[in-house]
Amino acid sequence: MSHCSLRHTGAIVSGSLMLLGLMGCLKATSVHPAIASPQPLQPPQTIAMQKPQAVNPKLVTANTTFGFKLFSELLKQEGNQNVFVSPSSIAIALSMAYNGASGETQQQMAKTLELQGMSLTELNQANATLKALLETPDAGVQLAIANSLWARQGVPFKPAFIQHNQKFYGAQVTDLDFAAPNATATINNWVKENTRGKISQIVDSLKPDDVMFLINAIYFKGTWAKAFDKTDTVNKPFYRADGSQKRHPMMAQTGSYKYYETNQFQAVSLPYDKKQVSMVLFLPKKSFNLPDFTKTLTAESWQQWMSRFRTQPGSVQVPRFKLEYEVELKKALSALGMPIAFDASKANFDALSTASTKIDQVKHKTFVDMNEEGTEAAAATSVGIVATSMPMNEPFRMVVDRPFFCAIRDNRTGTILFMGAIVDPK
Repeated sequence: MSHCSLRHTGAIVSGSLMLLGLMGCLKATSVHPAIASPQPLQPPQTIAMQKPQAVNPKLVTANTTFGFKLFSELLKQEGNQNVFVSPSSIAIALSMAYNGASGETQQQMAKTLELQGMSLTELNQANATLKALLETPDAGVQLAIANSLWARQGVPFKPAFIQHNQKFYGAQVTDLDFAAPNATATINNWVKENTRGKISQIVDSLKPDDVMFLINAIYFKGTWAKAFDKTDTVNKPFYRADGSQKRHPMMAQTGSYKYYETNQFQAVSLPYDKKQVSMVLFLPKKSFNLPDFTKTLTAESWQQWMSRFRTQPGSVQVPRFKLEYEVELKKALSALGMPIAFDASKANFDALSTASTKIDQVKHKTFVDMNEEGTEAAAATSVGIVATSMPMNEPFRMVVDRPFFCAIRDNRTGTILFMGAIVDPK
């Protein structure tokens, strides 16, 4: 189920996080020495690279394709509700777990994550490079990516699995007493700290058969390259998909923007600070609604659209909104082709532990706040038609007063940090 609440505030931050819960047989009694015992957290190892220049394009393509597939699947499940996810966070957390998969489980995960043609070494190195590149954005943009691995005391884990997550993902590794009264709070406090308080809880409780949690947290805070004047924000109608309308704060400005329009939608890119990261907004035409638009969303169409944006004068009106979203991804990931990973009788994570394990849950939470100054967002996941461009001569006018699609994109790597379908900015 999802929970969405939107309201307007003046904050400008965004973050994302993901968690993976693994369950298994708990008969083993020894702890592998690769895991620090038991507290405090072991500092992450330095990621295996210096001064990154470019990320492997295979990874960007894989993450983009996977992101749109997952987004489409969630839209089927959620119906006419707000959906806002961090495909990057989800992909990173599942990549950490992928290091422990073997056999058909690994094959299904590779197909679902679009990793065919990439070796495990390529994947890990590409994720290390991507993390380093994403964490060096504009001066006016904060972007932090943190990973952690929480292992139950007494369960033997493969040293290569632990070492790969430390070396390539900078994961903090903790050998935790899951039976301790404060164990759940310890994990949640890490989540809260690494999303700057935007996600305060990802683990509800620790069950007797939980053996590991893999968590990715992304925090983003960006100020607009050109801030919206608060005196220009006025309440105007926002038209919902069911035909009803409401009064909602609409921000407005004029200027020159990266813009693209077809007979099906208008799209504008609103940059943060030095323009290395942008919020991209797609507004379907009235004759081509948001569900119609999202059906055309693929990695191929996205890349074509991104290449067709051109700088053009115009005016934009966009709703100020704040949203929280939560979803369990087990159903969607199974539908996309990796059901074995969740099946106790078939899951194979031999490269993770000598104990029998499976993925129990993939829980994802997000937060986003877009206002006159910039954008704030956070996410948490637990693994407990291309149209012909229309000619543009006159300045465009784009009024986002009906359901729309948005994405926060790193323009250097092409990575989509967040994406969402906003049907009602409550």
